[in-house]
Amino acid sequence: MLERTPEPELMDTDEEVSTYDAMDHSKVNARFAEDFLAFHGPCQGGEILDVGTGTALIPIEIARRDSRARIVAVDLASRMIARARHHVETAGLSSRIRCEVQDAKAFDQTQWRHYEAVISNSIVHHLADPRAVLAAMAGMVAPGGTLFVRDLVRPDSEEQVNDLVETYAADEPEFARALFGASLRAAFTLAEIDAMRRELGLTGGTLVMSSDRHWTWSWRRDP
Repeated sequence: MLERTPEPELMDTDEEVSTYDAMDHSKVNARFAEDFLAFHGPCQGGEILDVGTGTALIPIEIARRDSRARIVAVDLASRMIARARHHVETAGLSSRIRCEVQDAKAFDQTQWRHYEAVISNSIVHHLADPRAVLAAMAGMVAPGGTLFVRDLVRPDSEEQVNDLVETYAADEPEFARALFGASLRAAFTLAEIDAMRRELGLTGGTLVMSSDRHWTWSWRRDP
């Protein structure tokens, strides 16, 4: 079993933001939006919280697919949020997507049970211990609302890391390939995520391998 190698929580240098934003996430982002809406159903006009939004490409995908989607896109990295606001404005979606600098480890109680849905793609592997953030994300889901979290799965070996980098980042610049490899090494296994949610008493919903490199946890709060 490959041991976990944590990576820095914050990606906020100009090079990191530019490299991340230039990488081709289009298929992954489209799949996330489609899978979320398939599980959640049509948006009801309440707010959706996207935790660790990066440059807000997933909120844009969701808003384009559902005209009632209203999304609060948050990230700790101020440069990421600056780029996110630019993307949202360019897409003509500023009236439905609001981008804010927020720390997922410091959500306040006023947000509890507030959101129609809480979503997150690829924030978990950036956290040294994601349990508090997972608990907070579940806590902010309103009655009848949805929690939809997806992240990378740590491979079993360095050979598998290299194979995934070659499969999905072969045409990316070297720095981008290194970022992807580091993220795979920093990710948690499905069993580790399952143990965390059980420890938190959040055993509802489904936790599955949703691709050869992702896990997905989908859960709905009772009305």
